[in-house]
Amino acid sequence: MSSYGLWTLVLLNSAIFIAFGFSFFRPRTGRDWRSFGAFSAFVIALFVEMYGFPLTIYLASGWLQSRYPGVDWFAHDSGHLLETLFGWRANPHFGPFHLLSMVFIGGGFILLARAWPILYRAQRAGTLATTGPYARVRHPQYVAFVVILFGFLLQWPTLLTVLMFPVLVWMYGRLAAREEREVRSVFGEAYDAYAKAVPRFLPRLRSASGSSGVDRDRTSLSGAMNGTSSPVHIQFPPHRSDYLENGGGVLSPPESDER
Repeated sequence: MSSYGLWTLVLLNSAIFIAFGFSFFRPRTGRDWRSFGAFSAFVIALFVEMYGFPLTIYLASGWLQSRYPGVDWFAHDSGHLLETLFGWRANPHFGPFHLLSMVFIGGGFILLARAWPILYRAQRAGTLATTGPYARVRHPQYVAFVVILFGFLLQWPTLLTVLMFPVLVWMYGRLAAREEREVRSVFGEAYDAYAKAVPRFLPRLRSASGSSGVDRDRTSLSGAMNGTSSPVHIQFPPHRSDYLENGGGVLSPPESDER
């Protein structure tokens, strides 16, 4: 298996993506660290099988060899399982699943890059982020991470990452819901108004007239709160600025030390 055993690449790629994830997660509480740990485990499992040892192919080698006898399953290109299984014989990096995976990965990084400055500026100003991606979904950074992980899953599916992916999606969903309960307990109707106008994860589709339900809700919400149609900015009480320090979602108050 000369195509594998590249442990330096495993360490290098894992370190890069884990450091990148850390810069956005900025875990502080036990809950944050569990979510970040699950993300890190996914990344490590992915790159171990991509460059170190192809555990999935090894375990399924008997079945794969009997069904596809002409394929060298321990060649690195064969690790692009979806291309190989569906009969793509050219360079797998130009295969449909690989190209689609790059769309998801690239789109996820673009979403992260657009969301993070908006959240940072809102933190500095002591307001709720409601523009850019935050005008469409309440947790664009969680959405971005899920999209990136799904892209990697398309590009290099393994038994471990296939099993871990739904667990990560569930963890992010649970984390987002808990954050919202905590924020709602402090900001009450102000956050309820934002949550009513903006979906949690999936943006609403635009209607045939070109406006979406979100746009209509936000316009009426703006008028109700400040008499204008400008984007809503909910001001934080000065002593609650610590609610902005978690970079994972819209807002996250610090968790109690009690478990």
